[in-house]
Amino acid sequence: MFIKTTTRAALIAALALTTAAAWPRVASAETVLRIGMTAADIPRTLGQPDQGFEGNRFTGLTMYDALTGWDLSSADKASTVIPGLATEWKVDDSDKTKWTFKLRPGVTFHDGSPFNADAVVWNVEKVLKQDAPQFDASQVGVTASRMPTLASAKKIDDMTVELTTKEPDSFLPINLTNLFMASPAKWQAFYDKAEGADAKAKSQAAWTAFAKEASGTGPWKMAGFTPRERLELVKNAAYWDKARVPKVDKMVLLPMPEANARTAALLSGQVDWVEAPAPDALPELKQRGFKIYANEQPHVWPWQFSRVEGSPWNDIRVRKAANLCVDREGLKDGLLAGLMVPATGTFEPGHPWRGKPTFEIKYDKAAAQKLMQEAGFGPSKKLTVKIQTSASGSGQMQPLPMNEYLQQALAECYFDVKLDVIEWNTLFTNWRRGAKDPSANGANATNVTYAAMDPFFALVRFLQSSMAPPVSNNWGFINDPKFDELVKKARQTFDPAARDAALAELHAASVDDAAFLYVAHDVGPRAISPKVTGVVQPKSWFIDFSLVSMQ
Repeated sequence: MFIKTTTRAALIAALALTTAAAWPRVASAETVLRIGMTAADIPRTLGQPDQGFEGNRFTGLTMYDALTGWDLSSADKASTVIPGLATEWKVDDSDKTKWTFKLRPGVTFHDGSPFNADAVVWNVEKVLKQDAPQFDASQVGVTASRMPTLASAKKIDDMTVELTTKEPDSFLPINLTNLFMASPAKWQAFYDKAEGADAKAKSQAAWTAFAKEASGTGPWKMAGFTPRERLELVKNAAYWDKARVPKVDKMVLLPMPEANARTAALLSGQVDWVEAPAPDALPELKQRGFKIYANEQPHVWPWQFSRVEGSPWNDIRVRKAANLCVDREGLKDGLLAGLMVPATGTFEPGHPWRGKPTFEIKYDKAAAQKLMQEAGFGPSKKLTVKIQTSASGSGQMQPLPMNEYLQQALAECYFDVKLDVIEWNTLFTNWRRGAKDPSANGANATNVTYAAMDPFFALVRFLQSSMAPPVSNNWGFINDPKFDELVKKARQTFDPAARDAALAELHAASVDDAAFLYVAHDVGPRAISPKVTGVVQPKSWFIDFSLVSMQ
């Protein structure tokens, strides 16, 4: 098993002394919340963030709204989809590919221009219509792959739009939480004065300018931006939802990808809040009065297997052996200081989409060794596997020490695990390119955490054969007719109870197939200064910064 050979405590103490000069203090009467992110760079600010759901958390849901959103108001209830810039929606009874969305009146973008049906059509076409002036290929990968059936948008009147899907898709209202509404008027102003050899070059220049002076409808407005260093947001006092007008004047976001550096910055008073603190620093943080927030998230920390020809993971005995060879409780109680929930699938017992899998994921080293021996491996013949992972990133928890733990654990079951460690945003980009792409660098598994908030994110994008790259995140090119049949059944079922039953059947089938190496569910640990109050840690990847106050 994994034996910890070094401690971060001394390093954190040293960093705390040197970090004090790293971030300038804000000397004014305004209230300022400073947050250390796990990202190595500021997520993109132009309307469709990169860097996974950390991007959505910090530069999506802050400055922008979508037609639908997430209820982040409770720490106890599951986060569910609620109205956003759309107040209601309905699928057509006679044609299940057509949806009508009624829009929220009286909403304006940060530049003062109105939000209306024209703005919705414009934002749909920025990622779907290649001949639209505002089409931006750089935003497509992080958007279209999250709503793959959306085909078009049409204005009915100023406050009504019709969205059309390629096939009946009951998941559409959930998928639309990822399509953020940027200001067409602001973009057009940049486009009109942009220089470029042609319309495409002018469009790219307009988006570059827009990213530096973003305009959405969200509760926070951009005030200052230095790439790789900081993003400053100020409250939008005119926000349409008065209950969510921020209570803090300014929020400063700082990229700090290394857990020790984040923790040191918090201890030295240079930030008020850090994502994913170093686990072995928790006792000191608590002793010093910092609050630790955690809550089980709809999240899976996995290895996603390649299923292309020649992959060692094509043998189900090997996939099952890996799942049985990991002591998840040991990982939880040791390395992660209790900050995880052991994963026995994408969903745990009690969830409506859990189903009744027959393969029980647990720690059983003897059974794992037996399966590996049946597959032709043993002490004198190890199976070499290569995993691509990152050093940090959204939902990645503590990827390096966690993968080293798995490396040592799986060695006892005749695996020889090689780690290919790359930067988080590069790993995330590679995720959409797939196991066949040169960017995989010969890896036959990838370690990208995934959200399990909705059916598409949790199951469909990995299990449906048509979701293989470049369409979405079926990185390993899984191609199982049973999965495809169950996805179709769930997607075309509009009765909630019947849809849940179909999804439960799909999930059980994926567990029985050992489709992933299921390791952990994140609890989204945050260490926060006692000066910060009003924090609600929901059961979500996201959090509502509008509710936060500073003493």
